[in-house]
Amino acid sequence: MTTKKPSPRLKIRRSGDSSRSSSHKRSHKGRYSWKKIWYFLWEDDSWASWFVNVILAFLIIKFLIYPGLGWALSTSYPIVAVVSSSMEHDGDFDAWWSSGAVCSKGWTCTQGEYYKQLGISKEDFLQYPFRNGFNKGDIMILYGTSPDKIRKGDVIVYMADRPDPIIHRVISARKIEGSYVYSTKGDHNIGSFYFESYIPEENYLGKAVFRIPLLGYIKIIFVKLLQLMGSVL
Repeated sequence: MTTKKPSPRLKIRRSGDSSRSSSHKRSHKGRYSWKKIWYFLWEDDSWASWFVNVILAFLIIKFLIYPGLGWALSTSYPIVAVVSSSMEHDGDFDAWWSSGAVCSKGWTCTQGEYYKQLGISKEDFLQYPFRNGFNKGDIMILYGTSPDKIRKGDVIVYMADRPDPIIHRVISARKIEGSYVYSTKGDHNIGSFYFESYIPEENYLGKAVFRIPLLGYIKIIFVKLLQLMGSVL
């Protein structure tokens, strides 16, 4: 008596099974890759992770946050870092008001006498925005008001004959042949520079409306490091 051997069973793979398997593998690999990236950015404490985070923060601020703020505040310079001491009062208004300046015709006077020559009394100055000035390393938030709304005593940012914008106080605002022209002075300076006597409205970038103390030192230190690296290389 002969026994009949069972015929071998053939495993038939459908074409759809293969594509689903490949898709599942790609999906699993993609999730694994994202987990590695997420860990590297947010949990890894390596030097490389810190470096990449700094670069990402710079790119996000420069290309997303900064343009968004510029649109909301109607200016191409919504945020500026104060990189000089030209607006400092050293914390005491009365002492600053009595400190030295150079009045007309080159004779020495006080800051108070300097402003009185311009028709600005102490009482007027005390009503101005940022009456106690601000310091190197501060961040200033700007708003792009129209040129006709700029008044004596406002703090504005404008371009002059130098690479970086200037942030000083308006000591004169006048209209000449249909356009506005301003004059400015740094509160801490003993007088106005040559480029401050005639600032056309097209050079005006925005008016300072809010101050964040010391945060600008991040930019100052970063720029110094870049300069140091450049000199070494």
